[in-house]
Amino acid sequence: MGRQVFILFLVFSSQIVPGDPAVHQNAIEILSLHVDCKVTSRFAHTVITSGAVNRANESKEALFEVELPKTAFITKFSMTIDGERYPGVIKEKKSAQDQYDAAVSRGQSAGLVKSSGRKLEQFQVSVNVAAAAKVNFELIYEELLKRKLGKYELLIKVKPKQLVKDFQIDTHIFEPQGISFLETESTFITNELSDALTKVQDETKAHISFKPTITQQRKSPQLEETLLDGDFLIRYDVKRSATAGDIQIVNGYFVHYFAPSQMSAFPKNIILVIDKSGSMFGKKIKQTKEALQKILEDLNPEDHFNLVVFSGQVEKWQPSLLQATEQNVKLAKQYVQTIHEQGVTDINAALLTAMNLLDEATTAELLPDKNVSMIILLTDGQPTSGVTNVNEIQANIKKANEGKYFLYCLGFGFDVSYSFLEKMALENGGIARRIYEDSDAALQLQGFYHEVATPILKQIEMTYPNNTALDITQNSFNVLFDGSEIVVAGKLGNEFKVFAVEIKAKTVITESISCGILDCNADGLQQLKIPPKCMI
Repeated sequence: MGRQVFILFLVFSSQIVPGDPAVHQNAIEILSLHVDCKVTSRFAHTVITSGAVNRANESKEALFEVELPKTAFITKFSMTIDGERYPGVIKEKKSAQDQYDAAVSRGQSAGLVKSSGRKLEQFQVSVNVAAAAKVNFELIYEELLKRKLGKYELLIKVKPKQLVKDFQIDTHIFEPQGISFLETESTFITNELSDALTKVQDETKAHISFKPTITQQRKSPQLEETLLDGDFLIRYDVKRSATAGDIQIVNGYFVHYFAPSQMSAFPKNIILVIDKSGSMFGKKIKQTKEALQKILEDLNPEDHFNLVVFSGQVEKWQPSLLQATEQNVKLAKQYVQTIHEQGVTDINAALLTAMNLLDEATTAELLPDKNVSMIILLTDGQPTSGVTNVNEIQANIKKANEGKYFLYCLGFGFDVSYSFLEKMALENGGIARRIYEDSDAALQLQGFYHEVATPILKQIEMTYPNNTALDITQNSFNVLFDGSEIVVAGKLGNEFKVFAVEIKAKTVITESISCGILDCNADGLQQLKIPPKCMI
């Protein structure tokens, strides 16, 4: 076999998670498939290795596929063919697609990362393998796990597409401050496979192992088909005390984790802006109405709310925001049932209407000052009525808002201009999320609402006085929701005896200052101790 030329082009997105490799072709047999993941202080390092052999008497194509978390970044990829190693060359997104196409046209092996699903990106590369030859693949990627609704989640996609003699998933978790709970979930583990899963946990460490035999992998004793097809999930959280957070110090750098618990949430002023244009016909509008019913039920009595429904025209449910009393929620749920899809899409007018409602209520002193005001937009399409230029809409909303209200944009399906929604949300203190057109779309909508339903801190400023920290990442944040976490990283200053942090934030009770002091005599994870008088 002639010398292989291998080129790897990685199209990076803003996210990533653990995935699974699969090499499949009738004559290509997977000999081994290993996923080894080590998580230390929320940082996951995953190594995927797979070995295959060509059982045919002629050369065959071996296809290596891995579904990766969108929030991860790839650090290494290589192939070894009959003992000779070929490392991948990593290219950034701007030039990746053109160079990938050129490589393929020249007959070179090339890999490209593309969107695969809700949480995953798909990487695949193929290579020609001579008769009886062996090929080994190795992919390494890393990911900082993000806390959501009180949990960190590690997702491993399992889809080998054939029985594998040597299959294993090994995950080691080390959290110096302690593991408060640990759970695993799988979409494919049956009673036959349950014995292949083991979990060992102590105060700070956990080991999860999944090593099914060939017999356990079979759908039935007579079939060569595999049961392994789905998601393998690990969820956990760490122990926390009433401190200014936890500090990990390694080799002159630090990571500061801050996730206060047992704090009262701010009441909300919330306006739900719902697209009812003709494209929402059928399942979309049905699922949206179902989710709205649940979201309305979840409002707290001290919250204030309103609904804005739009197509080519904009309709306000009420002339102003109402308190979320039992009676008002009941009336709103009845109104939701009357929503029917029709017409075009005027996103600009709908959002300006929502902001005017909040402006008028604030000016009239109808809303408590302490409340957090937010707008949640749900749309499935492009703006087709009123102002249709997306740049103009973004400018209009940013000017009207002036940073007063958080804007969250939910894009339903793939016809929507997601980049337009994402930029508009980020410019107005919020985030965007794609809602997938699956049977659980209503649950996706409810799940997003739960993420933003309990703001516990706002106007958060993390400062590290006396030059204790240099080159720090983002250290000011608009809002922190219960169950999430703030992470600040940086380089340690040259000379200091203690590591200090000052946290300024508004709580539902008052504006408070929390100051923490850390004795830095030893490396490792430490808790920032707060004098009681300074505690948030």
